[in-house]
Amino acid sequence: MMAFMAPETENLVLEHLRHIRGAVERMAADVSELKTRVSRLEMGLAQAQVSLGHIQVTLAEHSTRMDKIDARLDRIEKRLELADA
Repeated sequence: MMAFMAPETENLVLEHLRHIRGAVERMAADVSELKTRVSRLEMGLAQAQVSLGHIQVTLAEHSTRMDKIDARLDRIEKRLELADA
């Protein structure tokens, strides 16, 4: 023998299911938005790392150039006898 739910109980169950479906849909939308935001953050971080790498290379190049200039100035001072003893 098959038992049937009373109409009030059936309506209550349907109401709860609709509420659950709405909550799941909102969570799915939130997760989708979070995925998009995380992707943007990852892209920004990757770009920042590239920029930072470029800055480090530039600083190293400047340091090398300044070392060469410093050595040349030392030689000039010695030739002109301007160097401190």
